[in-house]
Amino acid sequence: MTDPAPSTFSSPEAIKRLKRRRAADVRFRYYGMGAIVLALGALVMLALSIGSQAVSAATYHVARYDVTLDRAVIAPPGEDTPEEISRNVDGFWSLVRNNLLETFPEADLDRASRTEASEFITRLAVLPAARKVAAEPQLIGNEMTVSAPLNDDLDLYLKGQAFPERRVRVGSLSSASQQEAGLARLEGQGAFTPILSAITSLEADGADLSEGSVLLTAGSSTGRLSDLQPDAASLELLTGTLDDFRSGNATARIIALPEAQRVVSDQQIAWTLALKEMGRISREPRWSLLTNSDSTYPELAGGLAALVGSLFTMLVTALVAIPIGILAAVYLEEFAPKNRLTDFIEVNINNLAAVPSIVFGLLGAAVYLNFLGMPRSAPLVGGLVLALMTFPVVIIASRAALKAVPPSVRSGALAIGASQMQTVFHHVVPLAAPGIFTGAILGMARALGETAPLLLIGMVAFVGDVPKGPTDESTVMPVLIFTWSNNAERAWEPMTSAMIVILLAVLLLMNGLVVFLRRKYERRW
Repeated sequence: MTDPAPSTFSSPEAIKRLKRRRAADVRFRYYGMGAIVLALGALVMLALSIGSQAVSAATYHVARYDVTLDRAVIAPPGEDTPEEISRNVDGFWSLVRNNLLETFPEADLDRASRTEASEFITRLAVLPAARKVAAEPQLIGNEMTVSAPLNDDLDLYLKGQAFPERRVRVGSLSSASQQEAGLARLEGQGAFTPILSAITSLEADGADLSEGSVLLTAGSSTGRLSDLQPDAASLELLTGTLDDFRSGNATARIIALPEAQRVVSDQQIAWTLALKEMGRISREPRWSLLTNSDSTYPELAGGLAALVGSLFTMLVTALVAIPIGILAAVYLEEFAPKNRLTDFIEVNINNLAAVPSIVFGLLGAAVYLNFLGMPRSAPLVGGLVLALMTFPVVIIASRAALKAVPPSVRSGALAIGASQMQTVFHHVVPLAAPGIFTGAILGMARALGETAPLLLIGMVAFVGDVPKGPTDESTVMPVLIFTWSNNAERAWEPMTSAMIVILLAVLLLMNGLVVFLRRKYERRW
């Protein structure tokens, strides 16, 4: 007996190569896991960034005003029809302003104070109340509670997003006495030491409090502190009475930003805190984001018109792109002869899928608007433009689904006497339907998020009314997001994030429909 010849795979060199290959396999798995973790991390960061802003827009502060519906103000002689009452926004707004002036007598001392009080509520915010009274004229002459969103700047202040402020609990006060020049003297053993300590801490962090404000609030009363000492301070009463400060439980608000650089004055802060203490301001869900149309005021704006415009646009896109795209794919895959012409068509379909979307917008503006004279800023034109962009996606996905059907299905159908038309539409297309529908819905989802082509056909216009048909002036959600993100007021930032969340929710619903259709109708061969 002789020993067997040594294997070439047992040599030291072969073992080293095998170890290197196995190590490469392990590294590749780690690389794949790392890529997945990185992608999920980026997705989580995006969701947190958008969600943290959208949470603020999910609620807003609503103020309530008890007014008497004076006929001479809201329905004067000659202007007392329901249509004229519903349009009398100035009359209802003046009732609300008068209620504020009655609540805060100091607001009626001069024109500047009346202007600050008038900024609590925008004129259009009383429109629902005007429409309600117009529908129920018997309310005229009676008392009515008007609920309206608070000014967006005051809303952000109550949410703590307008500007930084430090809140400090103040020690008990022993006395609060009125002095000359509209100032009061507050005293208490070490009562103001926490405020001085907080100011020292803020200045150590680089804050400049030389022109800032220190507001002291107790109950529904608020004043501005000056001449701060550990045991005493001067108080300029902004609203309320000194009796609230004598009862204790005061809170100081240290604001480093000068009043001249803020959109909310100390006086408006005092009135806002007083209304909240009275229970006349509450934080409520912002359903108006889904029920109102666009507005120049953030507290009144909503995305209903854009949402309906997007639905009309997607309807036109689906009715044009899906049937034509599927039929084109069926013809190219099952009936078209294989020659240079069909090869040329296939290459250009693949190239069109990579064309930037703005090019389709230029094409739509040139053909639909300039040549055919179709209405600008209408879902009909927007849907046709997006259909051009969606055609390649639908055709490519449908052809891939048709190719996935086994050739034995076609051979079996032809063997039992079916024509080519019957074979394709009775056997091949039904089996390829899950893949075809998946490609169609994914193409629609891509079209739903497009902005550039719609900007070029005028769908960036301000639309205050909900469109009633595909030919009405309209906008879509991506364009509305683009418009809101360019507005200067800070209140638009959370509104933009909230609209992004709504758009993502619609996209997730469409992608969920794709998964459902595929799992329900997909067959494994």
